[in-house]
Amino acid sequence: MKFNIIDRKNWYRKEYFEHYLHQQTTFSITNEININILMENLKKQNFKLYPAFIFMITRIVNSHREFRTNFNSEGILGYWSEVLPSYTIFDKKTCTFSCIWSSNLTTFSEFYSQYEKDVEKYNGTGSMFPKTPIPENSIPISMIPWSSFTGLNLNINNGGDYLLPIITGGKYFQENGELFLPVSLQIHHAVCDGYHASVFMNDFQRLADDSTDWL
Repeated sequence: MKFNIIDRKNWYRKEYFEHYLHQQTTFSITNEININILMENLKKQNFKLYPAFIFMITRIVNSHREFRTNFNSEGILGYWSEVLPSYTIFDKKTCTFSCIWSSNLTTFSEFYSQYEKDVEKYNGTGSMFPKTPIPENSIPISMIPWSSFTGLNLNINNGGDYLLPIITGGKYFQENGELFLPVSLQIHHAVCDGYHASVFMNDFQRLADDSTDWL
């Protein structure tokens, strides 16, 4: 894990960053991703959707520096060489959740194996954060599989300096014989614009369509 410091005075994004950081402007976008091919491929290999969802998000974020830009624990602006997924798991007995993280592994089969081990170990602990310490270079991922949605907004009152993306999936649904998954992305305008949000969504759709290549 390496944190690369950004020279704020000479940064190409300096004007945008200072403007939107001062305004504490965040925004969210929700797209309905066609997962027909993805679900067919997952079913063939008896894989679950949620770990695939986590793996795809982690791959996208690690492909674009804008999604890895944040302040570190010392308040210095920079970007991580890579990020890890920090995701929620549901406790059916108490209807609460725990937030755990897994290593960023190269192949999906490796990640899937690690995901299952972590879920088995930490689910049902009664703790919100059972796996510690939580790495600084982790991004929050969650899914609401009980309900679909056309939009989602998460409000964080921490002075407006949380710059990493927050990604939430919903219950997938069928329309005209095709399966669609609502995916909500919330980002800070200081480091990402509408263009970057579009890149994220287009990459997600591409990974779903090309899932044969990485499953």
